[in-house]
Amino acid sequence: MESIIAAKATDISKLERTGAHSHIRGLGLDDKLESRSNSQGMVGQLKARKAAGVIVKVIKQGKISGRAIMMAGAPGTGKTAIAMAMSQELGDVPFTSIAASEVFSLEISKTESLTQAFRRSIGVRIKEESEVIEGEVVEIQIDRSVTGVGPKTGKLTLKTTDMETIYDLGQKMITSLTKEKVMAGDVIQIDKTTGRITRLGRSFTRARDFDATGPDVKFVQCPDGELQTRKEIVHLVSLHEIDVINSRQQGFLALFSGETGEIKSEVREQINQKISEWCEEGKAEIVPGVLFIDEIHMLDMECFSFLNRALEDTMAPVVIMASNRGMSRIRGTNYQSPHGVPIDFLDRLLIISTQAYSEDDIRQILKIRCDEEEVDMTEDALAVLTKVATETSLRYAIHLISTGHLVAQKRQSPKVDVVDIKRVYSLFLDEARSVQYLKDYQDEYMYNEIVPSQGEKMAVDSM
Repeated sequence: MESIIAAKATDISKLERTGAHSHIRGLGLDDKLESRSNSQGMVGQLKARKAAGVIVKVIKQGKISGRAIMMAGAPGTGKTAIAMAMSQELGDVPFTSIAASEVFSLEISKTESLTQAFRRSIGVRIKEESEVIEGEVVEIQIDRSVTGVGPKTGKLTLKTTDMETIYDLGQKMITSLTKEKVMAGDVIQIDKTTGRITRLGRSFTRARDFDATGPDVKFVQCPDGELQTRKEIVHLVSLHEIDVINSRQQGFLALFSGETGEIKSEVREQINQKISEWCEEGKAEIVPGVLFIDEIHMLDMECFSFLNRALEDTMAPVVIMASNRGMSRIRGTNYQSPHGVPIDFLDRLLIISTQAYSEDDIRQILKIRCDEEEVDMTEDALAVLTKVATETSLRYAIHLISTGHLVAQKRQSPKVDVVDIKRVYSLFLDEARSVQYLKDYQDEYMYNEIVPSQGEKMAVDSM
């Protein structure tokens, strides 16, 4: 029974969720920012990826803020994929991703929602020095009272390569040592201000063949020099997190509840002033991040006016937007504009265009997705799936990979073959076949009468 439970636990620990862009590791550029045809999960879109690489390099240097980039292209051409690749390349730079429709669905105003998204995308690197005691544990002595009622006392012997010291332990430190399961031979670090104990690993001097150690045990060198040293600790927090902590009675607990609500402008002004002072004193550093807004055409004139002003602020992140619309109506107006974005706002943007994928690119993307989803597919089936993707859409073809794998498993085949692709192609309709089906059988559906438009009604009335 125990072996079955252990086997189940092992299987669960290996489970990984596969997302739409989980195969992307980066932009796939070389040292000269030239795009490789197939690298780090990215295929094709050479010009768009190179342009994104230039933006990433400038962001990393920290010299750019308040710029806006628009990624425009047809659906399924990799706009969101490039944005995800940029976030992978940026590393510890703050990256916030939202959909434009989120701005209207929250319980706070549109401008407050955008302000919070902006503040989430700006990081503050705070530096602080703290005194730490770091050494190898030689011996731990804990004295308990005979009755077991009184407080515990003890002694801790720590050493480095140069010195050895004995420390008296109180109740709190004994509890922390017991919780961390510290024993002789461990290398530990104690923060003097907070009393926090960190177990760094096991000393190399205790690494013997007869020791029973697990595969996850980390061996480290015994520290040298003084036991007590000063270390610089760097914390990276976003401006929004600082706003929430300072505007709520429950402090940082509001971050976990998610109910941040409206934050007063006075609070933000005081925080900006304090951070500016820290920057002048060298205690902190502003890290401009990236805000990615998908489906930018869903915003209205009020939001675009706010973005116009917000991008001029000194504390503004790099804003990357994506839109799959051509000439489209601006939300809330009767005016048409490219990508559904006002002309004056469009003038601020650097526009990166994405092109349709070639047949060879589609084949490579499908192969990468098969590897990511751990699906073994024959070459003939991959060729058929590539043809399906060119005739319908890439997203539809990607959905057929996992469903085809299930059908192949049902007939006990280790590989997905052409027959499996044909089976799922007949089971699941693509957009074109679904529309045609509705046209053929619209009389059998409810509310199938076509209501005449306002213009047609006026024409009928005049007759």
